[in-house]
Amino acid sequence: MKRFIKEDSRSQNTLFPQSLDDFVSEDNSVRVIDAFVSELDLGKLGFDGVQPKKTGRPGYHPSTLLRIYIYGYLNRIQSSRRLEHETHRNVELMWLTGRLTPDFKTIADFRKDNGEAIRNVCKEFVLLCRRLDLLTHNSVAIDGSKFKAVNSRDQSFSKTKITLMLKEANESIERYMKDLDESDKAEPPVSAVKIDRLKVKLSRLKSWMQRLKAIETELLESPEKQVSLTDPDSRSMKGSRGTMVAYNVQTAVDTVNHLIVAHEVTNSPSDRGQLFTMADKARKVLSAKELTVVADRGYFKGKEILACQNAGITTYLPKPQTSTSKAQGRFGKEDFKYIADDNEYECPAGERLKWRMKTVERGEMVMDSYWSSVCEKCAIKSQCTSGPQRRVKRWESEEVLEELESRLLNNPGKMLRKETVEHPYGTIKMWMGWTHFQMKRLHNVKTEMSLHILAYNMKRVINIIGMKALMHGMQG
Repeated sequence: MKRFIKEDSRSQNTLFPQSLDDFVSEDNSVRVIDAFVSELDLGKLGFDGVQPKKTGRPGYHPSTLLRIYIYGYLNRIQSSRRLEHETHRNVELMWLTGRLTPDFKTIADFRKDNGEAIRNVCKEFVLLCRRLDLLTHNSVAIDGSKFKAVNSRDQSFSKTKITLMLKEANESIERYMKDLDESDKAEPPVSAVKIDRLKVKLSRLKSWMQRLKAIETELLESPEKQVSLTDPDSRSMKGSRGTMVAYNVQTAVDTVNHLIVAHEVTNSPSDRGQLFTMADKARKVLSAKELTVVADRGYFKGKEILACQNAGITTYLPKPQTSTSKAQGRFGKEDFKYIADDNEYECPAGERLKWRMKTVERGEMVMDSYWSSVCEKCAIKSQCTSGPQRRVKRWESEEVLEELESRLLNNPGKMLRKETVEHPYGTIKMWMGWTHFQMKRLHNVKTEMSLHILAYNMKRVINIIGMKALMHGMQG
């Protein structure tokens, strides 16, 4: 054992430092957590129990439990049972809580009962980032990602799945009934054990059929035509790793420092319809009159883009390629030039498509229809349409989409979205252990996601400006 660092003997008596503070270095992140929570007005943020009751057993102050949770999510410990265990053995948590050791039920109930207040704490840290001049460019990238819910695919049902399962159950019942009939007529007689076994299977199948029909009734009453039994608010969604029962987490990420400015948790599988909501949240957090937003083609929706423009939000997102004509090798709408002065379109053959009528699509989009009366005689008609004439539709606010397309052509570098917005998602999922949320129901999942994002932002700021600057900014 020569020339190696020698360990101390386990039986050697030692004198530990008298102060717990000696175990925690000056650059330990727990000091940031302590300073941050100390500066919060917990009563104003909405925490229960800030003012103790005059009677009954004394409880833990909300600041103690909040410190435990921020520490837990910052160090990849989200379970209330594991956090209870850590308070008994972890020197950092002992320092942070003053050696208090709340039980797991108290820890879990705090997260469950103070959801709105915990979400407000996440917002407070973003406001702190703004005061520290870390969010000064008024530019964000928006994206959504699917996070697993506490609900397996076996406990999630859609109309197609229920129909298939009912069909399979009916076929199995018919098969067992046939086996029973054959058993009664068999020579020599089939053993009573086999008949009893068939009857048990038949009884279980009939019970399963009744349960499926009850789920089908509930499913038909559901607006989304889905039912999840373990977590009723979760939904079956297509993610990067196939279909899973999940929540759709939306974030708006600062394009310079990659801090999450705003977030939302939804159970809508699609990102369409989320653009303005997220952009407006980010604009309000940044207190900006104007904002630049980058998103992917999954957010492309005319009404959303128009709402953003009306609110002073400049958008950059590509248009999805969904043209049936283009897919079939014919001219797309982009091959037709709009003549604004005449309110007409010019086709690739040089003919004019005149305005004919207005229609309302999907109950909200007012569309103008254009077509020409000379299509039948056109030499390149086969490259244009398979019908009597080629019709082109134009949304009444189409100029908004044309301006967006022009901005994209002039600023192609704006679409480096993945480098900004997918970094936080990857980091948070890695911290979670690529597993599901700990909690059920949408309002609880929102709370849990706020803790993940608070931890991400806190660690990110420490890496950008350092602990001393962050703690000084908190006190300022």
